Amino acid sequence: MTDEEFFAFCQLNRKLRIERTADGEVVIMPPSGGEFGRLNLEAGAYLFNWAKADGTGVPFDSSTGFVLPNGAERSPDLAWVRRARWEALTQDERERFPPLCPDFVGEIRSRSDRLATLQEKMQEYIDNGAELGWLIDPIERKVYVYRPGTPGVCLDDPDTVSGDPVLPGFTLHVRELLS
Repeated sequence: MTDEEFFAFCQLNRKLRIERTADGEVVIMPPSGGEFGRLNLEAGAYLFNWAKADGTGVPFDSSTGFVLPNGAERSPDLAWVRRARWEALTQDERERFPPLCPDFVGEIRSRSDRLATLQEKMQEYIDNGAELGWLIDPIERKVYVYRPGTPGVCLDDPDTVSGDPVLPGFTLHVRELLS
């Protein structure tokens, strides 16, 4: 599919979670269950509240698709883009799948997700320009933190995880989120 055809396909199937790999493979993910939906909304609310108070960037939820530099079209569960980068996009680019990799991305593992697949996706975000990524695994009660130039770090049942310096002052209360 061309980019236009893929966008139209996604618009016709809004109830589905659809991504496209850098190789052009269309990936349709099952709808989330209730617990995943709750975690996703709550984590997004924390990010939204921080972003509104901070003002330096724009937060996005899991319904937003981004076209990464490698051509993949991904929809992270949580995303944040520096305001200057967002404002540099045209109105048309903002209304479609923004052609950029978010500065911060977060994924929350659901029971239907393979951990290795999500870890590969997190590395893809970092390889395409994300400065910080969190893979939150409520099943194993772990958070994997990704940053450019360093291997991912696994935090075992952390109380909190800090967004510094990419998201200055933002702390996600993981234990509270997962309780």
